[in-house]
Amino acid sequence: MSEELLINISPMESRVAVLDNGILGEIYIERHHKLGLVGNIYLGTVVRVLPGMQAAFVDIGQSRTAFLHVNDMQREPRPVAEKNKSAKHTKHEINEDDATTGVSADSLAMTPPIVSAQNTEIVPAAKTLIQHRLHESQRILVQVTKDQLGSKGARLTTNVSLPSRYLVYLPSSEHIGISQRIDGEEERTRLKTELSSLMQTVNLKGGLIARTAAERVPVDKLEEDIYYLLQLWRTICARRQEINHHQSSELIYQELALPLRSIRDLVHADTEKVIIDNEQIYEQVRYFAKEFVPFVYDRIVHYTAEQSLFDVHRVEDDLRDALKRRVDLKSGGYLIIDQTEAMTTIDVNTGSFVGGRSLEDTVYKTNLEATHAIARQLRLRNLGGIIILDFIDMLEQQHKDDVLESLQSQLTQDYAKTKITQVSELGLVEMTRKRTRESLGQQLCEPCSTCQGRGFVKTAETVCFEIFREIMRCARTYNSPKKFTVVAHAAVIDLLLTTESDTVADLEYLLGRVITFDVENLYTQEQYDIVLD
Repeated sequence: MSEELLINISPMESRVAVLDNGILGEIYIERHHKLGLVGNIYLGTVVRVLPGMQAAFVDIGQSRTAFLHVNDMQREPRPVAEKNKSAKHTKHEINEDDATTGVSADSLAMTPPIVSAQNTEIVPAAKTLIQHRLHESQRILVQVTKDQLGSKGARLTTNVSLPSRYLVYLPSSEHIGISQRIDGEEERTRLKTELSSLMQTVNLKGGLIARTAAERVPVDKLEEDIYYLLQLWRTICARRQEINHHQSSELIYQELALPLRSIRDLVHADTEKVIIDNEQIYEQVRYFAKEFVPFVYDRIVHYTAEQSLFDVHRVEDDLRDALKRRVDLKSGGYLIIDQTEAMTTIDVNTGSFVGGRSLEDTVYKTNLEATHAIARQLRLRNLGGIIILDFIDMLEQQHKDDVLESLQSQLTQDYAKTKITQVSELGLVEMTRKRTRESLGQQLCEPCSTCQGRGFVKTAETVCFEIFREIMRCARTYNSPKKFTVVAHAAVIDLLLTTESDTVADLEYLLGRVITFDVENLYTQEQYDIVLD
């Protein structure tokens, strides 16, 4: 599989598109006035502690207070003596895609877990209540793991982690973990051995996770990463000491900008080109790549043609399609994607595809094709949380197994952590996908001002009947008006003067008052006013 990265820069925003064999697979957008918070480290102030939720709200200087749960805090330490007594009975291992945290260190917004402090051991979270660990006005070092999503503030952790190209440094952990995407046992053993040796050589206190990019990387490159991360952590500690006496919440460390972050986290051996349409960013990326990702240095290209970079590669068209509910399949079938606050639903339909041999065969082929489209849409739209897949009902168990296997295979290319269940009795597949930032629709769209996000509006007929009821209500309340003037949308007025004209005449006769009409082009179909004259 060939891959290209397109980096488009404008005065308003930065956009990075990932093309798989010429097809848009992922899109990352960062508005310059609204930079993402994931990965940023703050010295925050505890605003409120909620024992009933075992959580706290922390002010980090944003428009909304951020949320910190007790499970996202460093565990209370136990003395070294107790640790040594119990060491022979316990064994801990951290992996890059640890199942208990649901965090993937290879995602663009990567924030892997830390479980213990130096020379300490984990104490179960249930034994440590948040009200005994935090109090209002307390200053606390936190890192953002999820951006603000809708009405929810950012999600925080006290388990700070620092990523580089090949490694993740965990200042408060003693463990060495290896990415689950590195399959070879021999390579996993080599990385563990070399990282352990390097940590002793440089006297590094803390833990490390080898990212997927570390596979088959020589030891000297790993050592360079360790020195970089160690120096970065020392800078953060010095910055914290410097501002510790300040009263306000402060940003201590800011994650890299999107273009540099994409070079660090997205490029790999299969990346053929990185095309950038801005000269200044092109030079910055080349300098960064030369220092940290040298293998991609010669693949970075400056795009200078007049036509827009995203237009040439049809990215703009794919972006417009990614905001639609309906996704057409090549066979004639289609998907309907609906995103709500609670979950996202994806419905599979045969559409115009009639198949050839039998209904079961037609359904089977449509569902198989849908798995490819679903996996792509999840990445492209960055859909997260609970996702319900409504495949077309299949009778044969082998067909159900094949569809699930195909879906799981397609999701292996996804940077976000996913979990899939079996087909339920209702024919549904439930899955979850790790969510750290807003979906594409949430980034680029807002609720419709006409329907207030419902996705539909009242019919003109319904509004007419509401107007009739409101006129009768006004007539009972006010005795003085001699005339009622209805101000409404053109479609509603047209209906009142044609189909509902008899009703209007009957109402005038019943009330003994004249009813006139006035079109207001600025009104939506649901808006109207009754003016009393």
